[in-house]
Amino acid sequence: MTVDKTARLHDLLARRILILDGAMGTMIQSYRLQEADYRGARFHDWPIDLKGNNDLLVLTQPAIIREIHAAYLEAGADIIETNTFNSTSVSMSDYRMESLVPELNREAARLAREVADRYSTPERPRFVAGILGPTNRMTSLSPDVNNPGFRAITFDVLVSAYIEAATGLIEGGADILMVETIFDTLNAKAALFAIEQIFEQAGARWPVMISGTITDRSGRTLSGQTTEAFWNSLSHLRPLSFGLNCAWGATQLRPYVAELARIADLPVSAHPNAGLPNEFGEYDETPETMAATIREFAESGFLNIVGGCCGTTPAHIRAIAEAVKDFPPRPIPAIESYCRLAGLEPLNIGPDSLFVNVGERTNVTGSAIFKRLITRGDTTAALEVARQQVENGAQIIDINMDEGMLDSKEAMITFLNLIAAEPDISRVPVMIDSSKWEILEAGLKHIQGKAIVNSISLKEGEAEFIRQAKLIRRYGAAAIVMAFDEQGQADTEERKFTICQRAYRMLTEQIGFPPQDIIFDPNIFAVATGIAEHNNYAVDFIEATRRIKAELPNALVSGGVSNVSFSFRGNNPVREAIHSVFLYHAIRAGMSMGIVNAGQLAIYEDIPAQLRERVEDVILNRRPDATERLLDIADQYKDDGGAAGPKREEQDWRSWPVAKRLEHALVKGIDEFVEADTEEARQQAERPLHVIEGPLMDGMNVVGDLFGAGKMFLPQVVKSARVMKKSVAYLIPFIEAEKAGGERRSNGRIVMATVKGDVHDIGKNIVGVVLQCNNFEVIDLGVMVPAQKILDAAREHNADMIGLSGLITPSLDEMVNVAKEMKRQEFSVPLLIGGATTSVMHTAVKIDPNYPGPVIYVKDASRAVGVAQNLIGSETRIDYIARTKADYVQKREQHAKRRGREPLLPFAQVSANRPQLDWSTTPPPRPTFLGVRAFDDYPLVDLVERIDWTPFFQAWELRGRYPAILDDPAQGAEARQLFAQAHAMLDKIITERWLTARAVIGFFPANRSGDGDITLYTDESRQQVLLTLHHLRQQTPKPDGKPYYCLADWIAPQQSG
Repeated sequence: MTVDKTARLHDLLARRILILDGAMGTMIQSYRLQEADYRGARFHDWPIDLKGNNDLLVLTQPAIIREIHAAYLEAGADIIETNTFNSTSVSMSDYRMESLVPELNREAARLAREVADRYSTPERPRFVAGILGPTNRMTSLSPDVNNPGFRAITFDVLVSAYIEAATGLIEGGADILMVETIFDTLNAKAALFAIEQIFEQAGARWPVMISGTITDRSGRTLSGQTTEAFWNSLSHLRPLSFGLNCAWGATQLRPYVAELARIADLPVSAHPNAGLPNEFGEYDETPETMAATIREFAESGFLNIVGGCCGTTPAHIRAIAEAVKDFPPRPIPAIESYCRLAGLEPLNIGPDSLFVNVGERTNVTGSAIFKRLITRGDTTAALEVARQQVENGAQIIDINMDEGMLDSKEAMITFLNLIAAEPDISRVPVMIDSSKWEILEAGLKHIQGKAIVNSISLKEGEAEFIRQAKLIRRYGAAAIVMAFDEQGQADTEERKFTICQRAYRMLTEQIGFPPQDIIFDPNIFAVATGIAEHNNYAVDFIEATRRIKAELPNALVSGGVSNVSFSFRGNNPVREAIHSVFLYHAIRAGMSMGIVNAGQLAIYEDIPAQLRERVEDVILNRRPDATERLLDIADQYKDDGGAAGPKREEQDWRSWPVAKRLEHALVKGIDEFVEADTEEARQQAERPLHVIEGPLMDGMNVVGDLFGAGKMFLPQVVKSARVMKKSVAYLIPFIEAEKAGGERRSNGRIVMATVKGDVHDIGKNIVGVVLQCNNFEVIDLGVMVPAQKILDAAREHNADMIGLSGLITPSLDEMVNVAKEMKRQEFSVPLLIGGATTSVMHTAVKIDPNYPGPVIYVKDASRAVGVAQNLIGSETRIDYIARTKADYVQKREQHAKRRGREPLLPFAQVSANRPQLDWSTTPPPRPTFLGVRAFDDYPLVDLVERIDWTPFFQAWELRGRYPAILDDPAQGAEARQLFAQAHAMLDKIITERWLTARAVIGFFPANRSGDGDITLYTDESRQQVLLTLHHLRQQTPKPDGKPYYCLADWIAPQQSG
């Protein structure tokens, strides 16, 4: 396709919704062809039956194919598809016609090109899409249920088949290549890999369309991926469009097209079937009915390209073209540049994401148990290790088979094939871990999702680094890049950052590798080794991480966390404490993910104070004797089963009051005694429900606070949730018995669900139990529930309310989507919003405006009953809803005021009105020294004199300025008391030396350069530039004559002398 024609195609896509043709097979069936028609003269003596080989008709019945193309163009199609759905050597092997594949594709494209050119005009060009079908084999799943590791075809065979087919389509004149009806994402990856190889060899590119198939009501492909996981896995090619076709009619396909329209930052296509097949396998949906549904798609802003699949005819396409002609194309949304990974389900990692735990136990070099299982061939038990990692909270699993006595490549392939058949494992993304490129590449050929390669580096030079990175990109994976170059592994902060910066620039500038898919590993090395040079290793990692996050936009940081504690191998409690403390500080510096044992992380807050202090001394290198001081106490913890403290202290909690014991068990994730403690609490409570509303809720609130503060990690929250579930399960029979003891009228019925994309349900479960105990009928749909399933259940059960829950940030967007669907489908019942990431402000600003019915934020389980009763009660309902709506309107207005801002002035205008300083009359002061100077153990008493006390009082919500606030008539007494307490604590800090103050400052010769830059020099000769700092200038409008300031204005320009 010429550059001009490609540009024309993009121009048309920007201006209107383009029309794709309809079904080829349906139209061929209308000709009622027989065996002889398929054979023609050329294949009269072919040894097997050919009827049904529709692709062969481009050779034996070209006139019919021309007629069908012409009919669709007459109906208004902008793009017609070649008759090549099965024209690969894989599919054609069923007819023993593999040798015809180049000719079939070339001739099919030539026929379509001929007809398209006949209908093209300068005002309305027509385009040919060369079709690459899915083949009749799967690379992701085994055809033999008794042998899940077997595959009927390999990635490499598919790549060769697609190269052959796509080459023929291009030679025949196709404008576009369309990989369509994708039911196995790995097959599609092979097709896209082949296409990229063709483009590279040709030195030119053709537009590519990608279209998948949702095959069941759960919204997944045949190989098990959700719509978003499918997008995450294949969007790396940056196609012309991304869409869905086949399997469903337009009505059933709607929620999945809507999801693509929300997440895809490029044009979206849809070509659904003409409804669902009837009992005879025929499609009955009329052109008018289908077009009315498609019109709703266009009206909702879902579409850039639309057509039809099975059962559609030129009449359908004509009706669709008419239905959408007055609607603008879907505007392409600006989507945040996040790292978007996928297993069967998506994992999106953005700046607001929680720390991502990468399970480390499926690694033969790091787990003796896993190594033993793999070397013995005990795959069942090995799979259980992987499963436990996911159940314990690992969001990614790291798989490593680098063992000298193994065929590591074959072991990697086998294990990846096996976990593909285990949805509870393969739902999370995979990190392929090996020191050998051939194993990494073999792994990439057996993963349908978007994986992470661990790892590549510059140790073998730039050329090999670039070659491997290009292939990783072509396979559609993210990459861990080690801080390792030709000179070896980086061990200092400066070397770590310098290597990462070099790699970043090469990847982003030379090959266009997305920065969000670059995950740096700046090398976590062991501390407390007794070697002085190792003392700063953790600090070096943390500070390098901080610089990477600040200076290499969108890149992520990972590392093997267990390395940091290697010196204490054999002492797991101390190791776990080291991991927890290290992560606490590294995450704050910007560490995005880490390879950890997801089931064994100490809770930062629960590490005994003495141990935590000494571990932090080691991690932060706060004192020269840190290692010796940690060794002095390490043996006290050696025999303990966890990092909570010595054995005696571990058992002390069993003597606490039962409410405190339950809280402790929840926070620690200990389920050993929970049923006995729950029974004791029940005996003390007036009602079983009071155990849930009291100690259990108190415990979960502590968990929530620790999680929010970064002192607990997701795997620990998962363990807490299991303890909570076990306790609640024990109480349920008593609650049910209490309810059965008297006649109780239902207060109402609520459908509850954790929204799609979120697997967390502990909060929802608690709310459900509390509501049931108050005579509400609860229909709990579970987790990962699509919007349509929620609404269908609400209709089916005639629900009085719908409750949505979510723990993770993406759930907020899905809640908005549910609200929009409730409006579109004309619901009126109240919508309740709850969960850890929700807030009253988000509910008011983002959710409430999208649904005219009542939307209520429920802060926690204790408020759920009151909210529900207000919504059910005839006397309170109207007033309660009105007050809530009014409150939300006020909150939206407050939010708008906070966000409101005047438009910025052009930079040239503010630059012309910058302050003018006379440097001849105001010479800059000179510092007493130049260069860098460190202050170690700076006197704390001197710092106290410099404390700004005003923010201190504000933090305690005492409004006023220091020192005037001390004499304030209303707040003075409390301020003086607080001031005295603060000074008492400061005196204790200084006397007992709780803190050591350290600082590093530097003074450098500098000049202003340009408008807002400050150039630093290495010395006073000002010949060698050390660094250039870039600064912003004020651009908000000011009264006439007022200058627009920039920090650089106060640095003398070089010409000032």
